[in-house]
Amino acid sequence: MKFEHGCDRRGRHAMKMMAMMGGRFGGPFGKGGPFGEDGPFGGGSGRGGRGGGRRGGRMFAGGELRLLLLHLVAEQPRHGYDLIRAVGDLASGEYAPSPGVVYPTLNLLVDEGLIAEEADESPRKAFAVTDAGRAELTGKDADLETILTRLKALGEQRDREESPPVRRAMGNLHAVLRNRAMTQGFDTETAHAIADILDDAARRIERL
Repeated sequence: MKFEHGCDRRGRHAMKMMAMMGGRFGGPFGKGGPFGEDGPFGGGSGRGGRGGGRRGGRMFAGGELRLLLLHLVAEQPRHGYDLIRAVGDLASGEYAPSPGVVYPTLNLLVDEGLIAEEADESPRKAFAVTDAGRAELTGKDADLETILTRLKALGEQRDREESPPVRRAMGNLHAVLRNRAMTQGFDTETAHAIADILDDAARRIERL
């Protein structure tokens, strides 16, 4: 990207900011920046990404995953993978239990007589709740609500931190600036004008 000679400090600062927004200097649109590939507003994996596990801490206290899986199987017969996906959907993709914890829990529920494999010809057996399983769920509504609320809160937190409208608008800004840089570049007058627009937007956002 070529700049005109003789550009003053303000113009050079504005043009450097444009380059940073393209990720050239590792700025906010760079891979590690907030709007970059790995940032919370970027399009990459971010905090584990959809379907990824939660980073840090345990999601379930003792017995909670067992209760949640029993509840989901009681809603409808499900395979192990279906259950992993169902929990992920409840958390809006911000958490998904690993097969290493789901399948042993399902085996425990089978051993306890609370669920059973459906008799069919499918190589993947779906689990269905038993009468004993439905009885086990009686009186557990409050416990289930606590678990479901916690999972739902993960998705709501992501929506607050990674506002889709803001991400869309920042993506538009990135695309416009990158296209201008690649096709025309920034002369001093244009750099000043763009800097004024961005500075004004920053001031208005700060006052919100």
